[in-house]
Amino acid sequence: MDVFLQQLINGLTVGGIYALIALGYTMVYGVLKLINFAHGDLFTIGAYLGLTLLTSLSLADRVGPGLGILILVLMIMGLLAVVGGILERIAYRPLRESPRLSAVVSALGASIFLQNTVMLIYGARFQVYPQNILPQVSISFMGLNISMVRIMVLFFSLILMAALYLFIQKTKTGTAIRAAAIDQGAARLMGIDVNQVILLVFLIGPALGGTAGLMVGLLYGQINFTMGWVYGLKAFTAAILGGIGNIPGAMLGGLILGVVEAMGAAYISIAWKDAIAFCILIL
Repeated sequence: MDVFLQQLINGLTVGGIYALIALGYTMVYGVLKLINFAHGDLFTIGAYLGLTLLTSLSLADRVGPGLGILILVLMIMGLLAVVGGILERIAYRPLRESPRLSAVVSALGASIFLQNTVMLIYGARFQVYPQNILPQVSISFMGLNISMVRIMVLFFSLILMAALYLFIQKTKTGTAIRAAAIDQGAARLMGIDVNQVILLVFLIGPALGGTAGLMVGLLYGQINFTMGWVYGLKAFTAAILGGIGNIPGAMLGGLILGVVEAMGAAYISIAWKDAIAFCILIL
């Protein structure tokens, strides 16, 4: 039972990361009916920017670990929102009225460009996150040992997902996003600026994905420039599992995928962890 509960916590932690990335896929698809293949690379940029800011600003030493991580999350969200907005303006908006294949090719080109840009700036080697950011302590609960990093990752993931859900469901802007996802033509007739809605989606999605990249760096301690492909594909699987275009579904799909992976690694074999995600995608 202890093993099951431990793997459940591990799965929810990783699933929260998948869910944050999946939200970017599902929001763009919901409004544009387009798969943003560059989204995984925005996640990678978030991880690398997090490493750069951690080592250059030393926030944990200046204001304490908790507040330092909070400030870092906000900074990453802001920077990735800017990158996402630039990407939408350059790679997608000019092709808005073009055949769907043109936008897909543009997305693939943007993915290749971003991945290679990260490699040229930071190098092809694995980069290591500082290990002294958060206290290396664990909380014992019902026979479980839960590290402070996992608690932090799970906490921020759930808070961001809840904030997005409330924003989409309870605000006027969120209503505009839902309206544009249902019918852009009718939304325009109601006075909604669809271009601004699409831009907002490209601000929110990368902001969440970049935060997920930071969390992966903090959780596992190392990152590389190709990590966006694997995490992006798993997040895409989570979005499909929850019904792509469905925001609560993407959240639930990410959590389910993380738990299924963790249970498969514990009770089948860790070598099958990735294969399980791809089997879910096929199914």
